[in-house]
Amino acid sequence: MKIAMLARNAKLYSHRRLVEAAEGRGHSLDILNTTRCTVNIASHRPTLVYNGETVTGYEAVIPRIGASITNYGLAILRQLEMGGVWSLNESVAIGRSRDKLRSMQIFAKHGLGLPLTAYANDPGAAESIIKAVNGPPVVIKLLEGTQGIGVVLAETMSSAKSVIEAFRGANVNILVQEFIKEAGGTDIRAFVIGGKVVAAMKRTGAADDFRSNLHRGGSAQLIKITPEERSTAVRAAKHMGLNVCGVDMLRSNHGPVIMEVNSSPGLEGIEAATGKDVAGMIIDFIATHAKSGKTKTKGAG
Repeated sequence: MKIAMLARNAKLYSHRRLVEAAEGRGHSLDILNTTRCTVNIASHRPTLVYNGETVTGYEAVIPRIGASITNYGLAILRQLEMGGVWSLNESVAIGRSRDKLRSMQIFAKHGLGLPLTAYANDPGAAESIIKAVNGPPVVIKLLEGTQGIGVVLAETMSSAKSVIEAFRGANVNILVQEFIKEAGGTDIRAFVIGGKVVAAMKRTGAADDFRSNLHRGGSAQLIKITPEERSTAVRAAKHMGLNVCGVDMLRSNHGPVIMEVNSSPGLEGIEAATGKDVAGMIIDFIATHAKSGKTKTKGAG
């Protein structure tokens, strides 16, 4: 197969591993720098241009779109989808997963475990939304943050109100969530491919940080998840519409609660913690399921 990957940094571990896994299975995988792609929009002839040449011949695309260029990256991905290129994760599903509020609304609709979550536009409603999530303490998150960036733990009413008012005063959209104290600074990353959890790890935050992201200095280890946690991860991926994702959950007193679904999960931590060839599993899934013109949403996003 001829596969394209939309990514900006070809040197990242995850991207190198996907190239290695593809080539080891007899496929070709080209990394296209997302920001160097341009869209030519003409009636009946939508094309994508990369470094001055029209992009053609790819049977599948792996979107590894950075959070800072989500909108641009999705426009590029939609152009490929409209041209019949099969996408590992489709543009509509990635768009859902990148909007934390929309994700939470979808999960709530389908009865998945969630922390108490509130959202408001009016800074004057700060105290009421803090109380709505049984706080303080509360966790305050940017709607489009990633890797633990833009996540604040506010431990008192005054500090929580100050943070909310500051964010909203700067016209930044946020969520306010209950703090799951019993999780003890750890979370679970379940890696889902094709509706199955293929690997799972427990992440523990640095000693002075309530966030467990590996990018923030956390550590990871192999873990055996419960049937309920496995079911939650699979259902989360299904309702997001993602073929491949990392589902981050906390162990609360009332069962697993979803914190986030990552549509471009890193491979280094999960492969190191579990010893599994996750990159190879992704390439095998593509080889089995990629068919021209089978993109469900046809680039409509």
